[in-house]
Amino acid sequence: MNTGSKLYTLLLLIISLNAFTQTIISGKVTYKNKPVKDISVTLKDTYDGATTDANGIYSFPSSETGDQILVFSGKNYDEVSMPVKIDGTNITINTTMKEQICEINAVVISAGSIEASDKKRATTLLTPIDIYTTAGANAQITSTLGFLPGVQKVGESEGLFVRGGTGAETKIFMDGNMVNNYFTNSVPGIAGRDRFNTSLFKGNIFSTGGYSALYGQALSSVLILESVDLPETTSFDFGVSPIFLSANYQKLNQEKTASWGFSGAYSNLGLMGKLFSFNTDFDKFPQGYGFDGNFRIKTKKGGFIKYYGSIDENKMRVNSESLDTEDAINQVDLTGRNMYHNLSYREKLGKYLINLGGSYTYNVNNLDIRTIIDNNEISKMPINTRSNYINAKAVAERKLNKRSIVRAGFELNNADENRQFGHFDRDYKNLNTAVFAETDLIFTNNLTAKLGARAEHSSFLERWNMAPRAALAYRISNGFTASFAYGIFYQNPESQYLYSKNFDFQRADHYVFQIQKNKNGRQLRFEAFYKNYDRLIKTKTLPGASASANNQYYQVADSNAGAGYAKGLELFWRDTRTIRSIDYWLTYSYLDTRRDFLNYPFSLTPNFASKHTLNAVMKKFVMDWKTGFNLSYTYSKGRPYYDIATANDGNFVRHEGKLRDYNALNFSVNYLPGIGKKDSKASTVFVLSVNNILGNKNIYGYNYSADGHLRSALVPPVNTFVFVGVFVSFGVDKTNDAINNNL
Repeated sequence: MNTGSKLYTLLLLIISLNAFTQTIISGKVTYKNKPVKDISVTLKDTYDGATTDANGIYSFPSSETGDQILVFSGKNYDEVSMPVKIDGTNITINTTMKEQICEINAVVISAGSIEASDKKRATTLLTPIDIYTTAGANAQITSTLGFLPGVQKVGESEGLFVRGGTGAETKIFMDGNMVNNYFTNSVPGIAGRDRFNTSLFKGNIFSTGGYSALYGQALSSVLILESVDLPETTSFDFGVSPIFLSANYQKLNQEKTASWGFSGAYSNLGLMGKLFSFNTDFDKFPQGYGFDGNFRIKTKKGGFIKYYGSIDENKMRVNSESLDTEDAINQVDLTGRNMYHNLSYREKLGKYLINLGGSYTYNVNNLDIRTIIDNNEISKMPINTRSNYINAKAVAERKLNKRSIVRAGFELNNADENRQFGHFDRDYKNLNTAVFAETDLIFTNNLTAKLGARAEHSSFLERWNMAPRAALAYRISNGFTASFAYGIFYQNPESQYLYSKNFDFQRADHYVFQIQKNKNGRQLRFEAFYKNYDRLIKTKTLPGASASANNQYYQVADSNAGAGYAKGLELFWRDTRTIRSIDYWLTYSYLDTRRDFLNYPFSLTPNFASKHTLNAVMKKFVMDWKTGFNLSYTYSKGRPYYDIATANDGNFVRHEGKLRDYNALNFSVNYLPGIGKKDSKASTVFVLSVNNILGNKNIYGYNYSADGHLRSALVPPVNTFVFVGVFVSFGVDKTNDAINNNL
């Protein structure tokens, strides 16, 4: 036998001996008594292993011997390690996997909330592009929220009127800090606008009930806004329209770790007043200016320091026919000024995520109310309000067992107000102190809970409260979840009514149930709610005041004897997939509510509450035309109206009825000529929007004379409003936003 034959024989012998000593390791892998596919089964620190088949079966040979570790691993399952002794005998090992529980995979508690912040956890809109492309919203966050379920269509006053609550019962937060005077100053009957630019924010959470213990002083809802971290690059943009001029500059450093910027805007409705027939007799059309600045710093550990500050001033003067004096004109002259600062700091320190923040607001609202006959002033009542608000907040958060989260903190809100009207002069000072804690408990990926509590103290009321909150969510099937939320919520009575300390916190108890299915670009939400109101403020008319009890400036708190309820059903459907290149959503809200509060003589359906509200929004971008088309429609069942007067034995309803149903069809078009052009250094967007394109004559209510014999309709400033504008940006091509998945 030659050398080659000897080597060949030796190789065969080695192979046969190796095969002879191999051990077969096999078994079955299950989860809840069902086989699991694609589980990796390996001997630790070797190449020996296999993957389970559709029946959960695995099998593989191994030449290893002695004590070994068999490892089972797979996506969405905790890794399992089992000791095994290999002695040449075939081995069968079965195992049961455990679901991997983590924050990302866990079902989201969404009862009462509409979220668009963390993309991994977002339950639905609203992104900035949603807001800019919603016809009739005028690029305002709060106006866009009006096309969602739960929000009432109240055009005569600013604020979010949610589920039977007044506009004052919704609070707005920016980077965790309360924003006082979120809306511009205005006159009675004309709603103020959002004070902040939509592009300032990257996300929001709008909670219509049952919100987190981190937030308080809101009986109905909270809107939580989160500002952008850093801009994409250095940029400059400006806007031109018949209504306003604006410019904005943002500078990003080369390391992309810090930025600063500033912007300015001037607005004047005078030109539009000459082109369109306004319902409101503006002696001076609304006009104003504003400037803001910001800086953002990314820390070495990935945290952020953010600052935003703004100042603005606005003016207007409105004339209306006097209902109490023949041939007379009532004139309201407004001068409003506002300053706002917001500073926040977020950092991971050891095992804790720390959020610190504070805000400061200074607001001046001067109203001169005059009665004029033949250009002669026969009476004048100035109403001057100056307000200072300071907010400070600290929150510490820590994960527990890599699954659940606990957070706790405190908050301070200091208010210092002075109001002068007629011969009345009133100072209001209050420090609200709050402590809170809550935990997110992830029992399984299909079952999560949130438990929390908030305690508050008011220095003005000299009282404490304790408010527990709880929420639960269960994933019924893939993309199909159910949530329930409960909470007690407190709010100080509105300061404008308080002239003594003999009052308590107003209270509302929330019960919210939701079923939601979100899959393949389609979202369906059904929500039912019940709210019970207690300790609502009842008011009376100041001695020697105007004969009409409708004058809110002469109403003062009388007791905490008010109460009420609100219950309803809401439906939301959004679809971005069924019809090609079309994004649309439909909402329906049913509201049954009654209140005995303020100057109401008994329990009534509030004059801001409509029983049925329907919204439809549709958006389509035509790439060949480089144009986006947007439609929206709102229908709201006629709200009640009341003329409440004062007699010796108290208040009574002198006149009442139902307004005509509200209808508005809105249209907007955006033309983006730069789309598709490479190496473009600037992007341009042309915008045309028409609100209430059919010119429906909507009515918001009625004003009555002191004796109740005469009345005038409260209507929008203009029935149909047209806006045309051009927006140019250098540095960041924002036109790409128009063809992203949101359109």
